[in-house]
Amino acid sequence: MKLKPALRRASPQRPLSLFLGALFIVLLALPPLFAAGPYPYLAAGQPDALALLAPPPVAGSPEQAADLASTLAIFNARTPAEEAAANAEEHLSIFCFAPAIGTNFQAGRFPETEALLKEVEKETSAVVGIPKSFYQRPRPSLVDSRLLLGAPESGFSYPSGHSTFGTVEAAVLAELFPQHADAILEAGRNFGWHRILTGKHYPTDVYAGRVLGRAIVRELKTSPAFQHDFAQCATEVAAARPLPQP
Repeated sequence: MKLKPALRRASPQRPLSLFLGALFIVLLALPPLFAAGPYPYLAAGQPDALALLAPPPVAGSPEQAADLASTLAIFNARTPAEEAAANAEEHLSIFCFAPAIGTNFQAGRFPETEALLKEVEKETSAVVGIPKSFYQRPRPSLVDSRLLLGAPESGFSYPSGHSTFGTVEAAVLAELFPQHADAILEAGRNFGWHRILTGKHYPTDVYAGRVLGRAIVRELKTSPAFQHDFAQCATEVAAARPLPQP
């Protein structure tokens, strides 16, 4: 009999207890959403660029001297056509691949593909920025003024962003346009190589960018969100009609 008042006092709290229990169950499902990181495609910290890439040559070392000598040799052997191509690629966009894909690849014709690669570029930039900020390697033209061509470029040298972006975007586009895969992949490699021709990067910067780019591609392919969006792009590309020839 003495328990009845206590039970009456506790009963108004039951709806709150049920609500808190349901909320707890919902919250149990939330951690995987937050663990995915700030971007829709790449999980937080993946790929780990600092674990993946070896440090660049140490300033003043024989390895650095050899890297600089290679840069000078490549820079001095450039042709006017190579320099013009490098200058055209200074501000990269996916439409730098148009010569490899064809005149059908124009802004506005593939909005799904443009949106996908814009997001990929943003996430790639975040990954590249970590080793650049960590190693803070000066660009070659700041080490040797003979490599200065045009206005000096800001930012650090290792790894090459152009090389990384070229590798990632070429891999995606080569799967969307398999009939042009060889030309697309060659263009992606050249985006990095041309940066040596103009004194913006060392060869080791470019090679590191290719390694990092391939690691980013591997991570993208494990992302359900990327797989979904890529499938939409593949449908878009398959449905596009060729432009009439002039």
